[in-house]
Amino acid sequence: MTYELFLALALFAFVSSITPGPNNLMLMASGANFGFRRTIPHMLGVGLGFVFMVILVGAGLVQIFDAFPVSYTALKVASVIYLLYLAWKIAHAGPVETSGNRGAPMTFLQAAAFQWANPKAWAMALNAISAYTPDQTLWAIFIVAAVFGAINLPSVGSWTILGQQMARFLTNPRRLTQFNWLMAVLLVASLYPVIWPQ
Repeated sequence: MTYELFLALALFAFVSSITPGPNNLMLMASGANFGFRRTIPHMLGVGLGFVFMVILVGAGLVQIFDAFPVSYTALKVASVIYLLYLAWKIAHAGPVETSGNRGAPMTFLQAAAFQWANPKAWAMALNAISAYTPDQTLWAIFIVAAVFGAINLPSVGSWTILGQQMARFLTNPRRLTQFNWLMAVLLVASLYPVIWPQ
């Protein structure tokens, strides 16, 4: 991989990791509702789960979609249904002190598994592999995964910190409910490119 290609990859990883999407919106909501420390497993699940996804996609998983196009459609439908379910959970999350067992931050394994249902993660992985591993060697795939691993975690962490900082203004249960509903609506809106692709 040339130096120029590496810099382009790092820029792509940063822009795609820091911009709004299902992961970042859910992490901001988790930071606001549960705080930074309790959201760490969720952040690690996003970062490491995506690295693992990039490796598997680069190692040939994408060929399944080429061989069986209906599998990609099935994945999109399942992703939309799951994201709508998560949006409902976010919208109905109550204050931590009063909600008892109603809500808990996403676990490491849940966040890692979510990458496989996240349309933005699929788009990022497929674009990264096709654009930045022209020779499709295992070494190039590992470089792409490592760059995303190094850039993704601080990027998603910034969304959790943003949510945690917003929690100061969300001490009123009504404002917290409004925030959670806004996050749920934005999460559903993030499905627009999946449901109606250009």
